[in-house]
Amino acid sequence: MIEDDSPTPDTLAAANDNAAAGARIDRAALILARLLGRQMARDAFERLKAANDNRPPDSGGT
Repeated sequence: MIEDDSPTPDTLAAANDNAAAGARIDRAALILARLLGRQMARDAFERLKAANDNRPPDSGGT
C-alpha cells in the first residue's frame, strides 16, 4: 500500500462552502417575497374595491 505523507492543511473548506452565494440568494429571496407580497396586497385591495360597488351613481356634475 502507498503511504500518503503529504501535509494536511490547517483549515479545511467544504466543497459546498457557498457562504457568499448563500447571502446573495437570501437577499434575492427577500426581494422577491416583498414584491410578491405587494402584488398580493394590490390584488386583495382591488377585490375589496370591486366588491364594494354600492356607491351612488355620479350626478353628472350637478
